[in-house]
Amino acid sequence: MKIKRILCCAAFALCAALVQAQTQPGAAPPDPRSLTEAQIKEVQVPAVLYKLAAAYKQAGDLDRLAWALTRLTELLPNTGELKLALASVYAEQADTAKTYEVLLRLHQQGFGYDLAENPAFEKVKGTRVWDYIVGNLKANMKPFGKGEVAYTLPKGDYLFESLAFDPKRKQFLAGSVREGKIYLVGKDGKLHDFIAPSAENGLWGVYAMAADPAADVLYVASTSSVYFKGFKQEDFGKAGVFKFRLSTGKLLDKYVLEPDKQPRTLSSIAAGKNGQVFAADGLRNIIYRLDGKQLKVMVENPKLTSVRGLAVSGDGKRLYFADYALGIFGVDLAAGKGFDLEYSPDTLVLGGIDGLYWYDGALVAIENGMSPRRVMRLRLDDSGHKIMKVMPLDAANPAFDLPTYGTIEGDKLYFIANSQKNDYDAYGVVKDESRLEGTRVFRSDLRFAWDESVGRRILTIGSGTPNAPAANDSSGPFGNVQSGAQSTAASDG
Repeated sequence: MKIKRILCCAAFALCAALVQAQTQPGAAPPDPRSLTEAQIKEVQVPAVLYKLAAAYKQAGDLDRLAWALTRLTELLPNTGELKLALASVYAEQADTAKTYEVLLRLHQQGFGYDLAENPAFEKVKGTRVWDYIVGNLKANMKPFGKGEVAYTLPKGDYLFESLAFDPKRKQFLAGSVREGKIYLVGKDGKLHDFIAPSAENGLWGVYAMAADPAADVLYVASTSSVYFKGFKQEDFGKAGVFKFRLSTGKLLDKYVLEPDKQPRTLSSIAAGKNGQVFAADGLRNIIYRLDGKQLKVMVENPKLTSVRGLAVSGDGKRLYFADYALGIFGVDLAAGKGFDLEYSPDTLVLGGIDGLYWYDGALVAIENGMSPRRVMRLRLDDSGHKIMKVMPLDAANPAFDLPTYGTIEGDKLYFIANSQKNDYDAYGVVKDESRLEGTRVFRSDLRFAWDESVGRRILTIGSGTPNAPAANDSSGPFGNVQSGAQSTAASDG
């Protein structure tokens, strides 16, 4: 008991310093144990709230734990686990009405959970409403869609994180983070050597690829990280875009970012019309644009949490990007202005997205941070700023261990369904090689139920809908993102 009190005091002391830094710099640090609901609501940084929530949970302060979790759900509205945690706190307080309200909202947003035997909700069970909620949340976990595993890549220490497609030769390519190699993939999933790291090309681990078939070019986002088997200490923190001939694998050019005070990483890439190339640093949350011989900073915003997939509209006028916690945002490239994608958050969750792709006026998102994991098609209006129709293509498929990134071939999306990245530790070492599986490549039909939609309110969104800012409204989270000629900073790489 004495040890627990000491731990609680230490946790609260740390939280006090963090809250002070967030609310009243220079003033005496407030005691987190006496913070009011209004004071907790003023905290802007999720990391501070997470620490407060952990301290309140350890101390058994359910009221303040609920306030901290409520604020977190406001800042991170796409994270279902936070809302589920908030519901469990209300249940512990025997507040049936608030528990049901949160769980019903989760169901309405499409989340799926099995709560029938969850002990956290013992105090609110035994009603018809509870049975209704449990049944509907479980129903959201049922497999949906007609997709299937197209082929399986060989088992081994490869860490495949990227795919590309060459339509002229009707050939898939797979990139290995561990080997830094790019393979040609046979219809049976067998690998054939294509591009390998060499003194000439200087390639490191392959994290992402984007093909420009019209120009016969393959762009590769590569990073010198500890996951790369050929890692050299002198290259630590370097990353770059490597340009190869798509048909032959010949190196054409490379654009390297040198480390500054922090290591560089390039984890996603997209190619658009007329040689447009964009690459993202998912750790530093910077999006670069290839401009001549340089990678120049195009998007940089302190509110971003973890930039993942990139997609360029078919006409080359807009870049879309996914933030893992916050959803999808866009940049009007000619105007150099960012915008918040307009949709109804009451019925659609856009968090937990890794892969993002453009297809025939729609965005296609791979959501592995959603429960259940799923692939969503988001049809946009003519402006490209508003979601008009929503359709899950595949959801809760048993093959979806950790779906991440892929590529489009015709009317099909091929993507990695069981990324092995969680089988490696922070030093790039395989935790247990016997647990590595063959990498399953899943195929979803992009035209599935093309004229249909789910979520009636998503179809009738207007510019005045609450929580759906107009396309050019700078009041949204990223309305102040700059791009193009108005870059927020110049590249120092």
